[in-house]
Amino acid sequence: MTKHILQIVDGAYRVNLEEQDDPAIWITHAMTGAGGKFSVLLQGNAVNYAVKAQDASGLRVGDWKQTQPVRLQDEVSKLLGKGVEVFIVDEDCGERGLERGEMISGLTSVARSGLPALVARFDQVWHW
Repeated sequence: MTKHILQIVDGAYRVNLEEQDDPAIWITHAMTGAGGKFSVLLQGNAVNYAVKAQDASGLRVGDWKQTQPVRLQDEVSKLLGKGVEVFIVDEDCGERGLERGEMISGLTSVARSGLPALVARFDQVWHW
């Protein structure tokens, strides 16, 4: 029996310069493609992954220029397209000044007070 796993992502933008993706989002794509059953919870700074208008194309560090900028909003949208439910914490969006209209479509909102009940629905929880 396939276990249903919740990926909690709150540490945002790790290794994005080198890898052009987030490890938790990447592994969710890979494991879903291999038949795993996953959902994702974006909380803390990771709620920014769902903002439509992100653009890191002008990023430079010294003489180095990012030629393949990360497009996490596209990766999250692709997860939704694969049937992965993606939750986002309402209060974390509000604390960062993000409004629902700025976010990709298909997300499931959850209040911070609803997190214990959400987590209890899953067989395993992986916190990144």
